[in-house]
Amino acid sequence: MTMTAEVATPRKAALERAVAMRLAATEYRRFVELLRTLSPQQWATQTECPGWDVRTMASHLLGMAEMSASMRENSRQLKLAKHRGDVFIDALTALQVEERMAMSPQQIVSRFDAVAPRAARGRRRTPWFVRRMSPPEMAFPVNGRVERWTLGYLIDTILTRDPWMHRIDVTRATGAELVHTPDHDGAIVDDVVREWAARHGQPCSLRLTGPAGGSWQFGTGSPRTPADHGGAGGPSLELDAVEFCRMASGRASGDGLLTTEVPF
Repeated sequence: MTMTAEVATPRKAALERAVAMRLAATEYRRFVELLRTLSPQQWATQTECPGWDVRTMASHLLGMAEMSASMRENSRQLKLAKHRGDVFIDALTALQVEERMAMSPQQIVSRFDAVAPRAARGRRRTPWFVRRMSPPEMAFPVNGRVERWTLGYLIDTILTRDPWMHRIDVTRATGAELVHTPDHDGAIVDDVVREWAARHGQPCSLRLTGPAGGSWQFGTGSPRTPADHGGAGGPSLELDAVEFCRMASGRASGDGLLTTEVPF
């Protein structure tokens, strides 16, 4: 894909800080609870992410959680990933997986369970001035353009969407139960929907089914801050909430407005 010019203004988190931190703590807990239910055979199951089985995915998320839990570990991983000279996020995830290759599934679960509360606390304690920063590695291709992110967008939004979507990946690969509730998963989907609407900026009506679903109408107001109101006009879309997010993440294909990407 050919990239156009870089988006000038770094993207910020839209969620209220208290809500974002509640979602972060709950999502860590739900991911650990899911891992506990898996059999040894399920840990070796290939997911929809190319080259990643369940164990690889869990290793990556454990590495991310350990980064969030410790400034020293955060600095160590960042330094090593930058020195690899590859695309930063690819280098970082590869490092996380490689460093945990010798761990058994039981060790991964035990360590994840121990680090999860500290990861949530570390994210919650990140100072406001750090969250406003947008270092060079916070540049990512989205919808054919390179956009910059603030650390606040990464900490409050992406670091919760990532395990949330990977939890879906694991359940799809293994057949394990996907626990979704309106208060937690519905809040994550709502944030994704509003960002999706802001990114395409077109009027539409959207109805998502399932425990994490809901209904939204978007008019032709600000493309960055859509407002819900009646008489939106444009297409009326209805689909499952999980499938909508899989389309937005690039895991499934859609048409029209459903081709708009949202980062996870």
